[in-house]
Amino acid sequence: MNNTYTVFALATGIIAENDPLTERIIEAAGQVCGGFRDGDILVIAETAVATSEGTVIRLEDITPTPRALHLAEKYGIDAAVTEIVLRESDSIVGGIPGFLLCMKGGTLLPNAGVDASNAPPGCVTPLPKDPTASARRIKEAIERATGSKIGVIVADSRTHAMRAGCSGVAIGCAGIPSVIDDRGRSDLFGRKLEVTKRAVADNITSAAELVMGEADECTPAAIVRGLGLPVSDDLAGVESIAADECLFMGVFAKSRK
Repeated sequence: MNNTYTVFALATGIIAENDPLTERIIEAAGQVCGGFRDGDILVIAETAVATSEGTVIRLEDITPTPRALHLAEKYGIDAAVTEIVLRESDSIVGGIPGFLLCMKGGTLLPNAGVDASNAPPGCVTPLPKDPTASARRIKEAIERATGSKIGVIVADSRTHAMRAGCSGVAIGCAGIPSVIDDRGRSDLFGRKLEVTKRAVADNITSAAELVMGEADECTPAAIVRGLGLPVSDDLAGVESIAADECLFMGVFAKSRK
């Protein structure tokens, strides 16, 4: 990868259900950086993707189950939101006031990614049903419209163990590798790296989120240009590991025994 790159914020205005998301992104890119170029990496917030795909959920349409009512009372969460979190989760690991800690799609995250931020009043937005498929569709649509070969990352904001604040995480990826394996390379003193893998898509996402914002900026996307990453139609998906291979999950599981 190149050592220098540029990040362009793409302001699209408010994205509503079933809006033509790629058209809005292409228009914004034309205004900000002259349109897409070969090798550009588009980072787009999961809320915008899910909203454009029509997956916004109205809380008034939800009837909580007894389990949802119990967890809502225990952790101080709205019962309808709790019911949606249960539906979106693979399993519930635990919780703290205001949040359930969930397993979903091979990752650990609060409230299964269900979010009221940037959703219409009285609504929440779940994660896209298949973020990598969404990334691939957006990639193909932009490439058809512009003729440029690009990579696409669907991004979420996550907290990390024992750290304050959120940083960007790639939950869907198409056109670029999500992880680059540095095992076998030498460190500064000639020692071979044995475990190091770079979370490239996560790092790109965090760089992009510096200009995207989390509040009322109406900037749900960014273009990262100049990294020099190879773009390929054969690359898709975000690499994850099993729970029993994860340091945090392994310690957590042992502490509960």
